[in-house]
Amino acid sequence: MTTSKGEFLWPVRVYYEDTDSGGVVYYANYLKFMERARTEWLRTRGFEQDALRAEQGLLFAVRAVELDYRLPARFNDALTVSAELDKAGGASLVFVQQVRRGDTVLCEGIIKIVCLEEKTFKPRPLPRNIQQALSKGTE
Repeated sequence: MTTSKGEFLWPVRVYYEDTDSGGVVYYANYLKFMERARTEWLRTRGFEQDALRAEQGLLFAVRAVELDYRLPARFNDALTVSAELDKAGGASLVFVQQVRRGDTVLCEGIIKIVCLEEKTFKPRPLPRNIQQALSKGTE
């Protein structure tokens, strides 16, 4: 679901496997939650990552992450993970993301994604059709 301000929202339930022995979400799992939201964000724009790889030899990879952990999520929490495209460069995308329980922000991050050539893993420009589709998310 996309909000009026362009923020995409994806629901996540915290499972036992997401937590440590104290029932608190393990810190690295917030990155997994954010990855799911970005994947679904891309899917709502008509792009499947396996098809992009097979048809265009294109991969997306995380280049840099900055996270701020504010409060813990716990076993069985119902969370909402946001994904909002902040910047689109020639070969990169920058997302601002949050993991929330209700209106409370538990974790927020800035994630830089780079577009890569599948065979060489070298950066490549985003194809025009993707640039056009993604530009709709920044208007």
